[in-house]
Amino acid sequence: MIGAGEPLVLVHGTPFSSQVWRRIAPWLARRRAVYFFDLLGYGESEKRAGQDVSLGVQNLVLAEMLRHWSLARPEIVAHDFGGATVLRGHYLQGLRYKRLTLIDPVSLSPWGSPFVQHVRRHEAAFSGLPDYAHEALLTAYLQGASHRGLSGEAIDIYARPWRGAEGQAAFYRQIAQMDRKYTDEIEPLYGAPAFPAQLLWGEEDRWIPIATGERLAALLTGGRLVRVPGAGHLVQDDAPEAIIAAVLQGE
Repeated sequence: MIGAGEPLVLVHGTPFSSQVWRRIAPWLARRRAVYFFDLLGYGESEKRAGQDVSLGVQNLVLAEMLRHWSLARPEIVAHDFGGATVLRGHYLQGLRYKRLTLIDPVSLSPWGSPFVQHVRRHEAAFSGLPDYAHEALLTAYLQGASHRGLSGEAIDIYARPWRGAEGQAAFYRQIAQMDRKYTDEIEPLYGAPAFPAQLLWGEEDRWIPIATGERLAALLTGGRLVRVPGAGHLVQDDAPEAIIAAVLQGE
């Protein structure tokens, strides 16, 4: 936790970690007490063979983290799988938030690229790739999240947890466990929540097109959608100022 003020929890997505907030958290901490953590199986969290790191468990981890921090109704900012996690936490577990900001969330079918579907069928083969082949795939995958292109420093930060024998296996494990059933389960429950909610979407998102954002906005925010020009799926790197402005303007 950094900063002081009303609590705000940042929830990252795949294949990233809490490092995705490194350019955003310090600014939000000027007005908020900012909490962040690595989803189970991501970043610096535990990684082991046979581990369940699916969306089916991440909302349970979120609920435990909020209890651990004694946060009854924090403000939430969530991206990608983090969006699915907080939505599952609300609609399935009754978690309540003071305010919710979603950024290109995984939320509506279909989602999951052809690469994801291929890894799901052949996880073991990918886990056993030579280091150089894994590094090339990982770098290309990460670059696909950004419209403006990730720097070498950013690639190193995001790739580091997925390197080495343990990290490589964990990278393909989390992809293999990507299953649309976890969003299909909550899609019929979608509706305007009893707390303020806003939705941001990178106009150049190649992972989840903005048309999906428009569909989700119709269900959650009365059609209100903040379009972020020049940004891909990873708005945190392409346009971090858009996230900071969206969160702080609601004060």
